[in-house]
Amino acid sequence: MHKLLVLYGKPKDPDHFRSYYRDVHVPLAMALPGLRSGSYGFDVAGLGGESPYFCVFEASFDSAQALDEALASEQGQKTVADVPNYATGGVTIVRFDVA
Repeated sequence: MHKLLVLYGKPKDPDHFRSYYRDVHVPLAMALPGLRSGSYGFDVAGLGGESPYFCVFEASFDSAQALDEALASEQGQKTVADVPNYATGGVTIVRFDVA
């Protein structure tokens, strides 16, 4: 299993982020080819302190190759190109194999 984790910084307009993300971006991401599962959450809390993140998205793929193929696909390119439309607080993207 291979995971994609997207961490979004605090946006300039949280209401716009929430509505755009739910209504436009998440449907794009959930249509990625080879996606096994995807989930997201808002108002990310830190343990013992404030979190620098506003939203988190986690996606599961069968392998690193499956993720690479998804991102290289037409749907993947649309999804990536959409990020600047709502992510005004920056974004950190990491990927990893699940042990």
